[in-house]
Amino acid sequence: MIETTSAHPRPVLPLPATLETLPRRVLVTGGAGFIGSALVWALNQQGVDRIVVADRLGQDEKWRNLVPLRFEDYLEADDLFARLGSGALGDFDLVLHLGACSATTELDATYLARNNFEFTKHLAHWALAHGARFVYASSAATYGDGAHGMDDTDNAPAALTRLRPLNAYGYSKHLFDQYAAQAGILRQLVGLKYFNVYGPNEAHKGEMRSLVHKAFGQILETGSVRLFRSHRPDYRDGEQQRDFLYVKDAVAMTLYLAMAPAAGGLYNIGSGHAHSWLELTGALFAALGRDPRIEFIDIPESIRAKYQYHTKAAIAKLRAAGYGAPVTPLADAVKDYVQNYLTGDRRLGD
Repeated sequence: MIETTSAHPRPVLPLPATLETLPRRVLVTGGAGFIGSALVWALNQQGVDRIVVADRLGQDEKWRNLVPLRFEDYLEADDLFARLGSGALGDFDLVLHLGACSATTELDATYLARNNFEFTKHLAHWALAHGARFVYASSAATYGDGAHGMDDTDNAPAALTRLRPLNAYGYSKHLFDQYAAQAGILRQLVGLKYFNVYGPNEAHKGEMRSLVHKAFGQILETGSVRLFRSHRPDYRDGEQQRDFLYVKDAVAMTLYLAMAPAAGGLYNIGSGHAHSWLELTGALFAALGRDPRIEFIDIPESIRAKYQYHTKAAIAKLRAAGYGAPVTPLADAVKDYVQNYLTGDRRLGD
């Protein structure tokens, strides 16, 4: 067993839900990453530590996310299929597939297709063949600008074909959603369309970090936060909206669906509320005990045409599946993140 004991115990928000049924043994791909490591932490909170983590640690510091966590084994993702095929890793009853390139700015579509689509397809078929529950990360980026809605209830191939992702990352995720639907296996899987998830363990993500993480550094350095001004007359500066979801809620939703036998297909994972950037930064300044200071800057020309002004997850399907826990209010979640993690540069489990 790989385990590290925390030297800094402190109160944290409880998980919004306690699982009635627990997995016996779990494979978590992308388990050193943001949501992946948070899932390992959440499983540990439930007493589950028979976990194998697969990832590519590379040269950033996401290895730090693993330090406080309990799991049986770690392997590099490039070795995963060989070891699964040989039987060296043993049996799993749950596969949580979070491993992917999640950079919306990645331009190498071939790399994304191989890493995000082909890898997922191979692993899904392995899980189905070996009787393991397969839960994978899709993305709200599959919805594109939302012109065709952000509804997760119609998983038919024809409905998915109407969606128009705006970047190669979103398309690579959309490819597998479509494949699974057309192959008739989507109902046997759980695909999760994560909206704007933020929280501890995202420090390694570079430009893909949430605004909360970026703005925290800006405030400490300059005392102010830079936000994109609006380039549309129907939105004032800073009033563009997103569905922000705290990572602790995201993993609670994920694990609930993973252990709900009747759940299948695609699910939106979001708060069900749209908050403005001004509301988010206001909560951040409040958590730091400072008065808001905001500077507006132009949206770069390179992304202006693809910029989303409003996202909100429809989560009726999640609720219908039986997930009844309230979503952590924005101000409470930001406060927990800032005071218990960003201040002191701590990870989940520290």
